[in-house]
Amino acid sequence: MRHFGHIAPEVRERLFHRQPGEFTADSPARLLSAALGATLYSPATRPRLADDIRKQAASGVVSMVLCLEDSIDDADVPAGEENLVRHLSALAERSAADLPLLFVRVRAPEQIPDLVRRLGPAVRLLSGFVLPKFTEERGMPFLEALSDAETATGRRLFAMPVLESPELLYRESRVQTLEGIFRAVDKYRDRVLALRLGVTDFCSSYGLRRGPDMTAYDVQIVASVIADVVNMLGRADGTGFTVTGPVWEYFRVQERMFKPQLRQSPFLEVQAADLRARLIEHAMDGLLREISLDQANGLLGKTCIHPSHVLPVHALSVVSHEEFSDAQDILRPERGGGGVLRSSYTNKMNEVKPHRAWAERTLLRAEAFGVAHEDIGFVELLAACLSD
Repeated sequence: MRHFGHIAPEVRERLFHRQPGEFTADSPARLLSAALGATLYSPATRPRLADDIRKQAASGVVSMVLCLEDSIDDADVPAGEENLVRHLSALAERSAADLPLLFVRVRAPEQIPDLVRRLGPAVRLLSGFVLPKFTEERGMPFLEALSDAETATGRRLFAMPVLESPELLYRESRVQTLEGIFRAVDKYRDRVLALRLGVTDFCSSYGLRRGPDMTAYDVQIVASVIADVVNMLGRADGTGFTVTGPVWEYFRVQERMFKPQLRQSPFLEVQAADLRARLIEHAMDGLLREISLDQANGLLGKTCIHPSHVLPVHALSVVSHEEFSDAQDILRPERGGGGVLRSSYTNKMNEVKPHRAWAERTLLRAEAFGVAHEDIGFVELLAACLSD
């Protein structure tokens, strides 16, 4: 699979200076954690689950979570498990080549070995499990169950813990909780693909809900948690993990409302491009601002609950030609001793040692999402995807 692999090769040629790289479920964890992109959640109870998975893969989704936790009623869990096993088994009978990375969000540790047993050979479709309300105390049984399931199947299975517990939110217990989380995930470092933020749960502890014109970073109590999570768990010194962006709840302005205006070639007159830019900005302003703030605060990828969110996340994840040029300049072997140099775009200072970690992350993102041509931006990328 590859990002933007659902659009025609000749369109990708017009968009990308460097094409997004191909990857599989067996690719190195470092690449997969960067390539998750917009991870689309779907209730495991959906009656056409197998068809939904194939449909989303064909429209550009590369990672999905099949949810048995908060997205379904408590009474529906047994039916959800049965539905998930039935549909994944049906998918396994066909080719798995075009499927996204698939994860199951469970409620309890014992669900992991039970589902693995019931799936049988179809477990080969799974890349891992999403672990809810993760703390050291609650999380270790999940990680131990995952490790045992991996041993039993002989298949690599990743964990994606969700950081969403009240202990993490409350000031008096936050640091201690983060230290415990670090101990747990550090012990299973090779199997923790990414840490996910449960911002909706954070808000619920205080009876809050951000509106469509506000980002998670406008809710100060939530922003403070994100900052501390990145501070203690997302460091660039080799001890950190990939931390993904929080869910965006709103989808009242859907793709179909602005798709007709985007069907024109994105490479035509400036007036049309300006119109599209204003339209997209109006339709998705909150989401776009939050994605940009995610990236500025060290987060990579995003939890999504609606397909219309996927393409904006991916389009904003593409590395710009300017970013790529700066990163390459900083990481040139002859720059190993440090120093300061003017960017090739002659608009900024690149300081080799302080900017090295940024440059390394940028090139990893470029490997997953590609590098846009010099004159290609978000509007052109999104328009090409919607027009294809």
